Amino acid sequence: MESQIKRKGFSKDFNLMVIGQIISILGSALLRFALSLYVLDITGRADLFAVLFAISSVPILLAPLGGAIADRFNRRNLMVIFDFTSSIIVFTFFAMLAIGNSSVLLIGVVMVLLSLVSAMYAPAVMASIPVLVEEEKLEQANGIVNGIQALSNVAAPVLGGILYGLIGLKVLVVVSGVFFFLSAILEMFIHIPFMQREQDGHIIPTLVNDLKEGFSYVVKQSFIFKCMILAALLNLLLTPLFVVGVPIILRVTMQSSDTLYGVGMGLIDFATILGALSMGYFAKKMGITNLYSWIFITALLIIPMAIAVTPLLLNIGYYPSYILFVLSALLIAMIMTIISIYVITLVQKETPNENLGKVMAIIIAVSQCMAPIGQIVYGLLFEAFSVKVYVPILMICIAMVVMAITTKRILRFEKSEVAN
Repeated sequence: MESQIKRKGFSKDFNLMVIGQIISILGSALLRFALSLYVLDITGRADLFAVLFAISSVPILLAPLGGAIADRFNRRNLMVIFDFTSSIIVFTFFAMLAIGNSSVLLIGVVMVLLSLVSAMYAPAVMASIPVLVEEEKLEQANGIVNGIQALSNVAAPVLGGILYGLIGLKVLVVVSGVFFFLSAILEMFIHIPFMQREQDGHIIPTLVNDLKEGFSYVVKQSFIFKCMILAALLNLLLTPLFVVGVPIILRVTMQSSDTLYGVGMGLIDFATILGALSMGYFAKKMGITNLYSWIFITALLIIPMAIAVTPLLLNIGYYPSYILFVLSALLIAMIMTIISIYVITLVQKETPNENLGKVMAIIIAVSQCMAPIGQIVYGLLFEAFSVKVYVPILMICIAMVVMAITTKRILRFEKSEVAN
């Protein structure tokens, strides 16, 4: 009877972790958005805040250390500690605001500290999912966790903008701190199986050795290494398309109004959420044997994006071009999310629990470091081809076709191994 109930849904511990994630991530997203508005209000300089955001992204490089910690200590306890730490940072920030210290430097320090905690927090969550969920539901579980992250990115600007206008920064900071605190309390009731590993000597040399073992494991395990390269290439080629390319095309090339620009970007965000939450359905149709075909379909969908910004279609009228471009972008965003979650799940299934935190953190760090490189390259390309923006889009299409062919070739020797 118990196994039948378990098959119908997720365990209580996973559900509690998801609720804690919703509270914690929403609190973090609200605070980031509120701080962005506040810096713009007090300085009037968007470039200054862009620098702050860039600096606050640096701690992601420490994610592998967070993974080593997640493999060495109780992951439930780590989540509780990290959320409590975030609440302390936020409430300390509120105390500084209350006495009149609201410098940009202080805001930068707060953002870096919160990003540092987040970099340590993420591997503990990703490594806990396979322990709390049955293997056949792992894709769906990863989809839910990724969907929460995507949903917070959509909800934060809406809620943050409203709340910032209604209650101001100070109250919003308190709300964010309370969210972190509540998440920590909730996580105290989660049970995540944990087996204490033997430790030789001091913890710091032990963690350093664990990190070395983690990198060595990723490199030596052929399939996991190939999955990491695949995730990195996806972030290098597709993520910058939506961060840099789509806003430039909608705003500059098509000269969309504020409303239609917002609708287009909002629909793309919604497609990302839909892709994550529908992962349970699509997981049944995916396999290591046909992963390349999903990448190839993505490449084909980039072609109508290029057609939408050709002079021929732009001269016909605004709406045909806009609809074709946004519809293609929606489908690409949805498929990109599905592929990313599937690759993460493959790695989780192939990695022993004692290495799971390190391996997931290394893959996250490597893949996320690719996105800024792609953004710089895309920025230069779209600037160079500002009157022919379909040219860089077609370049991306060709790169994705090459990636599909390469994926089919490099994974064909892994089929029997993964099946076994």
